[in-house]
Amino acid sequence: MPKSFTPFSFQKLLQLILVITFLFLNKSVSFAQFNDSIRKDTLHSLNLNATKPVAIKHSPRKAALMSAACPGLGQIYNKKYWKLPIIYVGFGALAYSITFNQTKYKKYLFDLKDSYDNTYTGVYSKDQLNTLQHYYHRYRDLSVIGAAALYLLNIVDANVDAHLFTFDVSEDLSFRLHPTLINSAHVNHCAAGLSLTIKL
Repeated sequence: MPKSFTPFSFQKLLQLILVITFLFLNKSVSFAQFNDSIRKDTLHSLNLNATKPVAIKHSPRKAALMSAACPGLGQIYNKKYWKLPIIYVGFGALAYSITFNQTKYKKYLFDLKDSYDNTYTGVYSKDQLNTLQHYYHRYRDLSVIGAAALYLLNIVDANVDAHLFTFDVSEDLSFRLHPTLINSAHVNHCAAGLSLTIKL
């Protein structure tokens, strides 16, 4: 293990990644809401709300319910079509894993019962059969948990995307914070950092 890589430095790197992720998630919401409130105040002060433009209604509750009824429907409602293959490939892989592990679990469980009845004709011992049936039982259960987690993640993702659907996250926002690489010429290496852009 190199001297520069220690558990302490790895922990610091993990904390930096978490802070950057939080800032990314937080800044899009806060500045979009701020921008939206400025627009509303401007319309009100100019007395332009007499025309009353039709507001786009995009319901997070509807998106969540659609994804709960059929995974992927909420993503279609949010116009995030690229997420559909990810969802269905994930469910397909987990369904295959559940079926495969369940089949193997039942086979070795029956073989284990037969070994106790002295009718088993296979090559495995009782201990090996016991280990095998426990192994496939465990991975079947983990696959079921994974499928349930993916189902819940699909609902949460649709709900969050629907909340952010009308937010302005364009490049011309007056305040932007994003990760960057800082080149230290005298040390001849790059370091991770944050870049702040303010447009006046």
